[in-house]
Amino acid sequence: MEIIIENILAYGFIFIVLGITLFFYYKRHTRKTTTTLSKIEKAIELGFHEPLSLHPVVDTETCVGSGACVKACPEKDILGILNGQAHLVNASRCVGHGACFNACPVHAISLCIGTEKRGVELPHVSPNFETNVPGLFIAGEIGGMGLIKNAVEQGNQAVENICKTLKPHNLEYDLIIIGAGPAGISAGLTAAKNKLKFLILEQDSFGGTVFNFPRAKIIMTNEMNLPLYGKVKLYETSKSELLQLWSDVLNKFQIKINEQEKAENIEKKEDHFLIKTTKGIYFSSKVLLAVGRRGSPRKLGIPGEEKEKVFYRLIEPELIHNQKVLIAGGGDSAVEAALMLADEANIVTVSYRSNAFSRLKPKNLDRINESIANGRVNVIFNSNPIEIKDNTVVVSLEQKEQIEIENNLVYIFAGGELPTKFLESIGVKISVKHGEAILKHEN
Repeated sequence: MEIIIENILAYGFIFIVLGITLFFYYKRHTRKTTTTLSKIEKAIELGFHEPLSLHPVVDTETCVGSGACVKACPEKDILGILNGQAHLVNASRCVGHGACFNACPVHAISLCIGTEKRGVELPHVSPNFETNVPGLFIAGEIGGMGLIKNAVEQGNQAVENICKTLKPHNLEYDLIIIGAGPAGISAGLTAAKNKLKFLILEQDSFGGTVFNFPRAKIIMTNEMNLPLYGKVKLYETSKSELLQLWSDVLNKFQIKINEQEKAENIEKKEDHFLIKTTKGIYFSSKVLLAVGRRGSPRKLGIPGEEKEKVFYRLIEPELIHNQKVLIAGGGDSAVEAALMLADEANIVTVSYRSNAFSRLKPKNLDRINESIANGRVNVIFNSNPIEIKDNTVVVSLEQKEQIEIENNLVYIFAGGELPTKFLESIGVKISVKHGEAILKHEN
């Protein structure tokens, strides 16, 4: 009898422990679901729920709800746990770090570009970064993968693949790299490592998109592996520090970049390419395009846009004081410019065509809301500049109303135009991606 009682007590204790464990597990699970649902509702309200470019897609049949992807995401609140599985929350804030992709223990996440509703134009590129034009490769942002770390990796991988297919020839160059941003610099280092005859062309200044960031802009990066140089651990750094690093690396390995030289045409011959630039003509066995997606700044096409007071990028905000500035746009670049100019005692007005900011990084959203609340920045939602005059700007509002604002400077941040015409003139096929996987785990 005593044995029976002991067994009953033992089993009872086990059931109590299991019950308590299950209770707290269920309570925690319910709390996570409630929190994620609340965040999703808020994201939909603010317009953050629709992906804009590269974003994670979760295979719900595989996901086990470990939460590793949520913890790994450096942007925070892109993913959340809902009913025991990962779900997108603030999809428009995703910048394609890929941390969730690598963190998932069951490989349930793919990185996709575009959605059923919103297609994204991308050039046709094979897994080894070669386009439909044999010998012409693409790496970096123009291929759909943003961020410095991703661009560096792709630049390296593309050149390694080029080396595998390179045949003996009597040409001037083995490889010409067009673009000296993160992908182009990485490609140049890999080409040097493999002792290729190569040339890097840059239509602007080395650094690509990074060079055109405002001087005070903080760049978020992940640990990256620069060919020849080794690992670089930069998680928060300034534009000047990053450019100095690249300059030191290029000087160390004696890699020269032809700056202010734009590629105007690339012509495919039988087994090589003829590259015509603003400064000369080159012949090369292979070509790597490592340019950004922005291409040329997108213009508004309104009267007065050609005036000298109109700019499309802000490089030295610390030199601008006591000006009446209008900023057209509502992305991170526009908001960061507004905040930096407001810091320099300027009167800043932002004209944005939507009814709310829907694609800002969390820090930028918090800062701009705070600046609006304390009157440092004036934002006019649901508006568009329609004419730029010498001392004013005319802005259209809802119901066809118009206002005229006193103005000294105009900055337009309407994005950039993908160099589609240039790519198509070379023969590169452009397709619209509606949710296709750019990066996925092999089965």
